Amino acid sequence: MSTHSAPYIIVTGGAGFIGSALIRYMNDLGVTNIIVVDDLGTDGKWVNLVGKRFVDIIPVERLFSWLDGRHSLISSFVHLGACSSTVEQDASFLLENNYRFTQRLAEYALNHGKRFVYASSAATYGDGSMGFSDDEDALETLHPLNMYGYSKHLFDLWAKGQGVLDQVVGLKYFNVFGPNEAHKGRMASVITKMVPNVQQEGVIRLFKSSDPASFGDGEQKRDFIYVKDAARMTYAFLKNDKGGIYNVGRGVPETWNSLARGVFKGLGVAENIQYIEMPQDLVGKYQNYTCADMAKTQAALGSDAVCDPLEVSVIEYVKDYIVPGKTW
Repeated sequence: MSTHSAPYIIVTGGAGFIGSALIRYMNDLGVTNIIVVDDLGTDGKWVNLVGKRFVDIIPVERLFSWLDGRHSLISSFVHLGACSSTVEQDASFLLENNYRFTQRLAEYALNHGKRFVYASSAATYGDGSMGFSDDEDALETLHPLNMYGYSKHLFDLWAKGQGVLDQVVGLKYFNVFGPNEAHKGRMASVITKMVPNVQQEGVIRLFKSSDPASFGDGEQKRDFIYVKDAARMTYAFLKNDKGGIYNVGRGVPETWNSLARGVFKGLGVAENIQYIEMPQDLVGKYQNYTCADMAKTQAALGSDAVCDPLEVSVIEYVKDYIVPGKTW
């Protein structure tokens, strides 16, 4: 850990997927005045902090008592900590964890004049029938498909209703993949399942289309973004003075088939894709198409919003991180 002096950047979910990647990105820029807020638990995400430089780790339940009287030592918050399971059934838990906790932390930041960047989600867009525009005027038209997306959507609506949306930054992350996600289990990107399947059986299995009239098997499209690109964009918003909702994606829809091909190339194995039935708990809650409208984000970030082609990032992830078992 670092002994860097204040002012501190508070990163909730700092041992998690995007949080630990953000800390790596900041460390590479020489930024170490970071307070990590997370519960390390038993899922192995502590590994994501190995080699990172920061000042201290604070358990989530102690955060507000730690903050008491320390506002002069804090510069900003990046609130990435949440339950990110799209199949979590406990609505009350999600409301408390993803909505009310965020509300309380935002009020602290706003009351003390601190920068507040938080994770919203592309899950707020639901089936995409209302588009994927981060226009705040259209927030009320969105219909999330699962309770996770709704819990994120509720805070976006609260911030707008309170008239503070222009004083905070909500980032709608699309399909993020990359190193430091191994602890997420079922919620990790499908690449983490594809690689061992290819190594052990020489095959990748993708869901059959739930809407064959619109999408062929494996031709469902998602906006996949590499976690290194997501971390760079997140930090850029932390440092600028923008406010509002912003998409964090590539703005390019790619098929699951193309993602699989990148994995085969990364492993140097011949392509072999099979199609399987979709799990029952995902039917009707599955996004067949996502594509971030990146115009507003690109205008705000310029070159910081430019990403490598998907295949380049997938091959790097497979070869440099999954196969050797490394974090970033």
